[in-house]
Amino acid sequence: MGKRLTLYIVIAMLAGIGVGYALNAAYPAGSKVLADTADVLKLLPEVFLHLIKMILAPLILATLVTGIASMGDSSALGRIGGRALAWFITASLISISLGLVLVNLFQPGVGLNITSAAPVSDLATADFTLRHFVLEVFPTSALDAMAKNNVLQILVFSVFAGVGLSAMGEEGAPLVRGAEALATLMLTITDYVMRFAPFAVFGALASVIATRGVGILVTYGVFVGEFYLALLLLWLILLGLGGLFLGKRVVLLARYIREPLLLAFSTASSESALPKLFEQLDRFGVPRRISGFVLPLGYSFNLDGSMIYTSFATVFIAQAYNIPLSAGQQIAMLLVLMITSKGIAGVPRASLVVIAATLTQFGLPVEGVALLLGVDTFLDMGRSATNVVGNAVATSVITKWEGMLQVPMDPDAPEAMPPHDTPEHGRKGLHLDPEA
Repeated sequence: MGKRLTLYIVIAMLAGIGVGYALNAAYPAGSKVLADTADVLKLLPEVFLHLIKMILAPLILATLVTGIASMGDSSALGRIGGRALAWFITASLISISLGLVLVNLFQPGVGLNITSAAPVSDLATADFTLRHFVLEVFPTSALDAMAKNNVLQILVFSVFAGVGLSAMGEEGAPLVRGAEALATLMLTITDYVMRFAPFAVFGALASVIATRGVGILVTYGVFVGEFYLALLLLWLILLGLGGLFLGKRVVLLARYIREPLLLAFSTASSESALPKLFEQLDRFGVPRRISGFVLPLGYSFNLDGSMIYTSFATVFIAQAYNIPLSAGQQIAMLLVLMITSKGIAGVPRASLVVIAATLTQFGLPVEGVALLLGVDTFLDMGRSATNVVGNAVATSVITKWEGMLQVPMDPDAPEAMPPHDTPEHGRKGLHLDPEA
């Protein structure tokens, strides 16, 4: 479905441009018929956004509870997990901060002058204080947080629930299995929702171009170009940080991951590249017992491409609606994105969910997500490839940190046999028994 969906979205995008151009040429500016037609077309992306909101709360709850409860309590896993999370948090801060800096530098949304159909919340213009932010994080009721789609509060409850279920052991196993089933259900529903994406793309582009003309495509082109420049800078930073630990071997890593990188880019899915990434990291010298733990963790907590996109796109929408955001508000947004971008890596176009949640949290116009739908496929290709780069570097660095990085194998060898032991026989890794 993934490749067909991308094709359908491209077709819908072209059809939306054509229909929008025809309507714009057929009716004069300010025509009531044109306005009514554009309003009907806007129903398509609005329905899509409602469906995205529908899956938000249960999806975050299920995926985060399942992930935390499944981590176990091994001291070795805890140490490696702690190091992994420290790297992930650092990379997340770099990614989101770079997105905020560059979007303020490029200002791709300035000049669109789009008017929101709904009133903008006071949160978008009033001072967003630290006290308000902290109190908004902690829920008074988990059910109320889910009913209101308050993402931060859902996340806090999910962390407590996941840690609690992990501590309960076998007694909590039925609830963990229930959370796993709920996560599978929500991902299945998400797949159904994404089948409506081409219609949303068609409606969004046709409506915008019908009322504003094809000139808006120039802004889209600039937006896409500036975002890919941001991704290029992020790649250089991530590989540079990796080089501090791996030395010249980071250049070799880039060669080893070229196949999963191209797979992620062409399918616009970092998940599709995971099996090949495991194989290539085996050949690079990463033991499977390290990559088997760190990579899945990274696919939930280390989506560098997605995170730079969320900050870049969120401020772009604020600029498009002429809503100024102070430095303090953008720092608060950085903290929100640090949290809301975790735990939903398996969702197709997950960044749209995160952006919609962040817009809601800050009272910005949620319908601004429709501005991104027409080019989201092309943006998704770049950020999916970046997610692969970020996780490959993170896994290799943590393996080196543990003293378990092996001699690399031929990257073109027909079969990858992962090495299993270091000269210390794993005592610096997962083997805790001193006699092992």
